[in-house]
Amino acid sequence: MQPRISMITLGVRDLDTSIRFYRDGLGFPQKETSPTVAFFTLNGTWLGLYGREALAEDAMVPAAGSGFSGIALAHNVVSEQEVDRVLEEAVAAGAKLVKPGQQVFWGGYAGYFADPDGYLWEVAYNPFEWIGPADEPPCP
Repeated sequence: MQPRISMITLGVRDLDTSIRFYRDGLGFPQKETSPTVAFFTLNGTWLGLYGREALAEDAMVPAAGSGFSGIALAHNVVSEQEVDRVLEEAVAAGAKLVKPGQQVFWGGYAGYFADPDGYLWEVAYNPFEWIGPADEPPCP
């Protein structure tokens, strides 16, 4: 198996709300949409949005669940100030601020927001190593 993630698909409660959040609020470039699924091209991967019930049915697992899902998505940036800016942008788009940007135990700076379905996104600055596609600028 090649070491990569081609697409992350989130099971969402309301496809239109989630499309507006990611496309209009966060500015993710939308690739295509059908009545049941939406895709966004990210740098090196795609984000898919699909109805929660339908995604669970496709995977042949129960759709019920609450609380922490056991997963967090991460978006790394090049400065502490950018962490705060991205968190503010997400909140303005309708996200819930879960943890404001702050110094973290491993020596970086990070915060969390939750999207309209409660999926956690960590926004982080790692002063030690760039975590992201090689064509993006490394940390200063």
